[in-house]
Amino acid sequence: MKTSPPPDAFLSRIRLRHLHCFVAVAQAQHLGRAGERLGLTQPAVSKTLTELEELVGTRLLVRQRAGTDLTAAGMRFLRHALRILEDLDAAAQSLSGDALRHERIRVGALPSIVPALLIDAVTRFRSSHADVALAVQTGMNRTLIDLLKADVLDVVIGRLDDPAAMEGLWFESLAGEPLVLAVRAGHPLVTHARPTMHDVLAQPMVVPAMGSIPRHSTESLLARHGLTLPDGCLETADAYLSQLVTLRSDSVWAAPLSATRLAVADGDMTLLPIATPGTEEPIGLLRRSDRTLEPVAEAFVDTIRTIAARQPD
Repeated sequence: MKTSPPPDAFLSRIRLRHLHCFVAVAQAQHLGRAGERLGLTQPAVSKTLTELEELVGTRLLVRQRAGTDLTAAGMRFLRHALRILEDLDAAAQSLSGDALRHERIRVGALPSIVPALLIDAVTRFRSSHADVALAVQTGMNRTLIDLLKADVLDVVIGRLDDPAAMEGLWFESLAGEPLVLAVRAGHPLVTHARPTMHDVLAQPMVVPAMGSIPRHSTESLLARHGLTLPDGCLETADAYLSQLVTLRSDSVWAAPLSATRLAVADGDMTLLPIATPGTEEPIGLLRRSDRTLEPVAEAFVDTIRTIAARQPD
């Protein structure tokens, strides 16, 4: 990578298309999806990003087959790029005579939170704040933390992470989240007198994605039984895909409780009577410690607290 150009050269050559493209990729975490959002082909997106990295003289993104990740420099640059684009939007509104600020809350959430806590919170909040836009992004815990630090998100419903990742963040615990083993209604293990972990592993397994906290809890639970995950598991962080596969097969889904809560309440799924001690992980609200939320975002946070307090253990 080339060294950083002189400031005058950078300022004379940088264009808004560079910023729009970079922000879109950072938010979508995928060149193709960012291109769809911008109306560009993936090669065009890649070319624009390469131009930007040459302008700044350092790598901003790590391109991988499954998507993209921001480098440390990319995180720093993203904060400034977002601020520039937001200021330009405000300037355009003032010139058009529309000086009213359109309120928007940027929320990050673990996929397992969506089927229960987040759906209820979003539904209740929108009934009383219909004019406020909610931009919701799901992802793995570390990804959401990185986006929160980069000011792409205002608040995250997630988990505690290691001290280095949590630096500069404030965590407010909402509830303990145990791991459960869920199956479809009518599954053979439901009528089993006393299913064991060996019985569970004899079935197809749907398990959390590698590197996630629920995946670690799953493997630790099995290790306490002297067992390991069998070959051929479906590994995914997508709670919706996990639920569909479980409902349409004899698979056993190892998942955080909140991911299964709605389907269990509707009678579509059943939790197997197998104890999972030691798998509880605190779920809570994460926000930046150096930033005060706007009043409308605080109102959304209060809604989340209320929903979380009323959910059964």
